[in-house]
Amino acid sequence: MASPAADDYLKTVYAHTEWQDAPITPSVLAAKLGIAPSSVTEMVKKLAKSGLVSHVPYGAVRLTPAGEKRALTMVRRHRLIETWLVQEFGYTWDEVHDEAEVLEHTISDRLLRGIDARLGSPRFDPHGDAIPDADGTVIREPFVLLAEASIGHTGRVLRVSDRDPELLRSLEALGLAVGSVVGVTEHGIEVAGVEVDLPDGAAEIVWLSSEERVGEVDDDV
Repeated sequence: MASPAADDYLKTVYAHTEWQDAPITPSVLAAKLGIAPSSVTEMVKKLAKSGLVSHVPYGAVRLTPAGEKRALTMVRRHRLIETWLVQEFGYTWDEVHDEAEVLEHTISDRLLRGIDARLGSPRFDPHGDAIPDADGTVIREPFVLLAEASIGHTGRVLRVSDRDPELLRSLEALGLAVGSVVGVTEHGIEVAGVEVDLPDGAAEIVWLSSEERVGEVDDDV
């Protein structure tokens, strides 16, 4: 079953559980894709029949090994294109998602390999999402959602969701970007030694590295 629509479904199912554990349901899938639930139900049935997802009525939708392999192929395309647009054409991180949604279905495998080589085989896209290797390998370090991080936690910004361009612009204006070191305070976050108030919803779209905490003492010292 080969179609851009099917690829978008598989990519969305994969991305839903990339940074959290709850499986995706048809209703959530419909909301993410902006498609009527009845249409989603029909497509999920087709994907299941093709062996790309597993699904029981009213239950979660999960990728099969074949579905995950195909999803990773599309995720790689999307994220390489986003990185290419930022590095080669001067796009900002809030502008690339929609462009990549179109281009990922149109460029050839040869051009994709050229883009990868040109960029030096990057591991992460502009939002911090991991770019799968050509063989589907994904490298990701331990993380914590900012909204769930405890006060005093400090870590690098690993990823910022690209779903809300306006929120991306607001975070950039605050000096927050992938790679920034952030400390979690009682009232917000601290960036470069300055405490800032987060825009509404920001804590739900930022992920930090989970290995460091402010004030921890090394037992070996």
